[in-house]
Amino acid sequence: MAFRGPKVWLWRWRRNPLKRGADVLEAWVVLGAWVLTLLAGVLAGLAVTWSVERELARERVEWRPVVARLAEQAPGTSDGASETVSGERVWAEVRWTMADGSAHEGQVRVPPGSTFGAPVTVWTDPQGRLVSEPATPAQARLRAALIGGLIGASAGTVPFVCGRVLRGRLERRRLDRWDTEWALLGPLWGRTTG
Repeated sequence: MAFRGPKVWLWRWRRNPLKRGADVLEAWVVLGAWVLTLLAGVLAGLAVTWSVERELARERVEWRPVVARLAEQAPGTSDGASETVSGERVWAEVRWTMADGSAHEGQVRVPPGSTFGAPVTVWTDPQGRLVSEPATPAQARLRAALIGGLIGASAGTVPFVCGRVLRGRLERRRLDRWDTEWALLGPLWGRTTG
């Protein structure tokens, strides 16, 4: 195990006669990358979270439940016990009328063996198209937080990776300079080992 000594905070900005310009540049690159990573991640995450919450709230306001009627006998048998145990549902054609009197039809999942004309609650958007049931406020908050966190983390990786790449290039440049200086100064030392 190598001895590193005590950890010194902000060592990149302390006075040191051996510090080169490349060291100062690397310090600013590291600081800039971390600041941009945090800012990009937090700002993108919050913006997406607010946007998703606003969109889900709009859906809760605009989407409405409508009672539709089965336009056909649903496939399968109407054994209530099998539905409650397995939760099996089948696709069936339904028809409904909007408040403006326009007739619509579509397919929804219903219990097997549902009879012709049986009422089924469906959710529609303002144009009368079938949609899923809107998220509750708690579901919307959770969904928005998860999406915002994912987008925030993704947005934060861009400046982080760019900073790492730039720092790697600076490191390679520094090592190349050391090789050049060693090639010039190494022979001047002469033979130092027995």
